[in-house]
Amino acid sequence: MTQRTKALGVNGEEIAARYLEAAGYRIVERNYRIRAAEIDLIAERDGVIVFVEVKTRLSMKYGRPAEAVTLNKQRKIIMAASVFMQQEEYAQRACRFDVIEIMVGGGDCRINQIENAFEVSG
Repeated sequence: MTQRTKALGVNGEEIAARYLEAAGYRIVERNYRIRAAEIDLIAERDGVIVFVEVKTRLSMKYGRPAEAVTLNKQRKIIMAASVFMQQEEYAQRACRFDVIEIMVGGGDCRINQIENAFEVSG
C-alpha cells in the first residue's frame, strides 16, 4: 500500500466518522484490531452496534468501492466483530455490518452508507 493510498483511506475513515456522528451515531472504536482482522469503525445508535467498513476511491476505475469488500474481507470483519461482541457490555446487543463508500475528486465528496451490507451466515 502506498503512502498516498494509506492517506486516502485515513481521510475517508475520518469523513465517515464525522458523517456517522452527524447522523446520530456514537463512535465506539476506530481501527479495532485482532490478530487477523481490522474493523475501520464501530459505532452505536439506538442500542445497535454497527461495524463499518469504509472504502474510499478517487474514481470508479476499479468498480464501486463496496465491491472491494470481498467475501474473505467480510469473514475477517465478522471474526473481529465476534471478538468485540464478547465484551460484557456488548454481549446482548444487536449488531449489523455496514459499508460506507466515499468517492472524492474534483473538489466533491460523495458518501453512500449501505446498511446491512452483509450478514453472518450459517
